[in-house]
Amino acid sequence: MGGGAQHLADIFGTEQDRVNCPFYLKMGACRHGDRCSRAHVKPKQSCTLLLNNMYQSPEITPGQAYRNTAISKEELQKDLDAFYEDVFKEVSKHGKVEALKICNNFGNHLAGNVYVQFRHEEHAVAAMAALNGRFYSGRPIAAEFSPVTDFREASCRQEEQGGCSRGGCCNFLHLYHPSRALMRELMGDRSSSPPRRDHRRRPREEDGERDHKRRPREEDGERDYRRDGERHARRSPPWRRESDRERLAKIERWNKEREKEPL
Repeated sequence: MGGGAQHLADIFGTEQDRVNCPFYLKMGACRHGDRCSRAHVKPKQSCTLLLNNMYQSPEITPGQAYRNTAISKEELQKDLDAFYEDVFKEVSKHGKVEALKICNNFGNHLAGNVYVQFRHEEHAVAAMAALNGRFYSGRPIAAEFSPVTDFREASCRQEEQGGCSRGGCCNFLHLYHPSRALMRELMGDRSSSPPRRDHRRRPREEDGERDHKRRPREEDGERDYRRDGERHARRSPPWRRESDRERLAKIERWNKEREKEPL
């Protein structure tokens, strides 16, 4: 690949790319829409579907950059869980769903967007054909293929770390979180993190399980070492350099031992 082509490949989808819109490639949506100065390359097929503005949260009024605080958190969670369950069960009819994300942003290009990521592309194709032209809560469903493949890249890192300075006006994804009970019901083991290993000592069984207690140390701090089932010699204390006096004394002792040896 030539230098120019390699450079274009390296900057593809970044801020340095003056041809393709990086926001659209990351999130499948751009606040400039069709007026954007950069190209929105829509995939012909994808494992991810975007259902535009499908979720109408009772706390957000379309076009308004504030939330309705008169509604309790319990009511909001109940409404979100009911919507999430409806969509998940419907799209699961067409194949294995790897992820379902719902936007909690104010911007019209992101507000209420629903992303459905399937394990296989053909399942997304089938779901898109089945959903387009249908209605949910009296509103038509607008489904399209999305270039989003990694939701970690699309999500706002500040929001994940405790709070975004731009709030719902941010152009990166702020996501709603369904209840854990619902996620366990719908996703099973995939909704929870891998179980942690229990490093605590197990109690000995009554059937004579081997006792793995550490052997008591010798008074001189030496320990027994085993390899391949054979006992090795005890390890000597850590080596240190001998002094000149000790070295001369050792040589003198060797000479005396040699003098005692029979000729």
